[in-house]
Amino acid sequence: MLPKITLGIALLFLPLCMMAQKSNNPAAKGFNEAGSDPKAIAIADQVMEAMGGRKAWDATRYITWSFFGRRTLLWDKKAGQVRIDVPADKSTYIIDVNKETGLIKHKGNVMTQPDSIKKYAGVAKSIWINDSYWLIMPYKMKDSGVTLKYKGEMPTETGATAEVLELTFAGVGRTPENRYMVFVDKTSHLVVQWHYFKNASDEKPSIATPWENYQRQGKILISGDRGGNRKLTDVQVFESVPKEKFTVL
Repeated sequence: MLPKITLGIALLFLPLCMMAQKSNNPAAKGFNEAGSDPKAIAIADQVMEAMGGRKAWDATRYITWSFFGRRTLLWDKKAGQVRIDVPADKSTYIIDVNKETGLIKHKGNVMTQPDSIKKYAGVAKSIWINDSYWLIMPYKMKDSGVTLKYKGEMPTETGATAEVLELTFAGVGRTPENRYMVFVDKTSHLVVQWHYFKNASDEKPSIATPWENYQRQGKILISGDRGGNRKLTDVQVFESVPKEKFTVL
């Protein structure tokens, strides 16, 4: 048994250590920490570390990918800009995702009227929200409006046992009524499967896919394989891109 004075010191320093560990992956303002399970938060922090760590994620600036072969996105995380090219539709959107303004070419026509620009900038932002979540959801589990719950251990589609987190939302995004169940491998601490529920009250998921084939891009890991025909391809991370990517349609 530890002497009382030693035990007292240990108890004094334990919260400080825990606080230091939590600070490695601070939650976004508005994250529902009070309503979230401490174990779920700890697992989310493990996922962030396994993916490369918060410092590496914050330092990542430009990410590009193709969403199911339908469109290509180039996202400037730091500036909050995204370029979306939809070749089959002859459309290009270059927008500020915070202000929902920018340059718009829709079905071959360059938009010049403020109302049209606002309308299609909103469309582009919805595309970006959806497509980026499919790609980098593991980095966003402590975002504003998120509540994290620990749902215990469950088998994945491959039969492996994973720890499962439930993500629900309040007052954020385009579809706050959604719910996700995220399966985290107990050894690698990587997300290996997710279930998407269109409505939080739904008993069965609308979509259930694996998260496979993680690749290192820059200093972080990204998975683009959602099984079957659901592939996010041509994923790359850049430190710089030509200025024209965000100024020329």
